[in-house]
Parts: sequence; structure tokens; C-alpha cells
Amino acid sequence: MGFLRKSTLAAAVIAAGFSTAASADYLYGFGNVSISRLDWTDETEEDTGKKDFTFLEIEGGAGFDWGEVYGFFDLENPHKKNEESDGDGRRTAMKGTLRYYLGSTPFNIYAHIYDFDSAGFTEQNRLLGVGFNYQNANTFFKPFLAVNNTNTSAGFSGFNGYVAGWVAGYSFSLLEQSFMATNWNEYEFDRDTQYGNVGKDGWNGAAALWWNANEKITLGLQYRYADDKLGLPTYQDGLVYTLKYNL
Repeated sequence: MGFLRKSTLAAAVIAAGFSTAASADYLYGFGNVSISRLDWTDETEEDTGKKDFTFLEIEGGAGFDWGEVYGFFDLENPHKKNEESDGDGRRTAMKGTLRYYLGSTPFNIYAHIYDFDSAGFTEQNRLLGVGFNYQNANTFFKPFLAVNNTNTSAGFSGFNGYVAGWVAGYSFSLLEQSFMATNWNEYEFDRDTQYGNVGKDGWNGAAALWWNANEKITLGLQYRYADDKLGLPTYQDGLVYTLKYNL
């Protein structure tokens, strides 16, 4: 998919989510736009050839009495062309997540689609499985276990093992300021040997600290990490600096 098509799809999904907010089963929702800078460690840059980059993001989510939805659309290197001579051009990443509650239990049907598009390579991961929700006044923990179906422009398509993961968060106050610590993590295992050079399993995630300066502005510092993932059979890590505008 090209940039225009993905942008249109992302806009349609976000618009549909906000329009649904008027329905009787709507409970809560949020949305934001942000600009971030990912600064890889020197070791990662030396081992992988990866380069630091800036990305713009649209993010949103909503909860209903039947379940919850979440999604984001990233435009990486927005100031560059699709193809650059250094191989580090414009890229897009998009994710949509659905949790459908199983009655009044904390369990849910979990599904998500992740799509990555760069010059010369595309990949889409389609997950379907079961999730669990735990939440109290200031803490949430939402693990899942799912089957992974993968399609890449390199010629791989089909069953690609399993993914176990979670999203978690803890909100707190410090010096009369509002903060939140979050972590998302995905562990892929039993991947197909034909998938690529990253092996049978791998990790991918980020740990973050967010400062809610006021209702509209949030600043974030994330530790981004991946191992045998992101197309490379090695450990990769860096820091992400983020400025969000809450809608």
C-alpha cells in the first residue's frame, strides 16, 4: 500500500472511531497527535547500520460495553523521499487492535493488525487469540496470546508461530505533577524458518515515562528495545523523545 492509501485508511478508521462515540455503548475515548525522535544507541548503529529518525503519529482508542479498540498511524522520516540514497527514506507503520469482551469475565477475544511499509519492503502481521484485562484506579495490565499470520513482500506468507505480549501502565503523582509509566512488549516464538534471518523467536517493546504537563500537552521518554526483530538477528535499543498534543 502506498502512503496516500494508508493515510486515507488511517483517517477513515479514526473518523469511524470518533463517530461511534455517540452510540449508547460508548464509555470512554482518547486521541492525540505527536512528534517523536528515536535515537539509537551507538552500539546499535554500529552493529546494524540503523539511523536515528523523526516520526509523526496519530493515535487513538475507545472503550465500549462490548470491548475496546486502539490504533495508531506513524509517518517516519516525513521530511524525506520514499527512497533515499542512504537507504533511510520515508516509511509508514500502522496498527489496529480489538478486544471483544467475553461476557462479564476479564477475558476477551484479542485481534490486531500491524502493517509496515518502506521502499522495497512491506510486512503485515495479523494476530488472533485471547486476552485478559486487569485494571484498578491507577494500574492496568492487559496480556494476550495469539496466533501470528504474516505476509511480506520478500515472499513469505502464512502461519508464523505465536505472539505473547502485554500492555501495562501505572499512573501516579510526584511533586503535584501527573505522571504515567507504561510498557508494551511482544514476544514472538516458533516462527517459520522461512520467515527470514531473525530466528525462531524474538522480542519487541518499549518502557516509557510520561509527564502530563497539562490537559493538552504530554512529554514522554521511552526506552525502545528489540532482539531478533525489526529485520535483524541482533539486539537493538535506543531512546524515544516525544511531544504529544492531546485532542
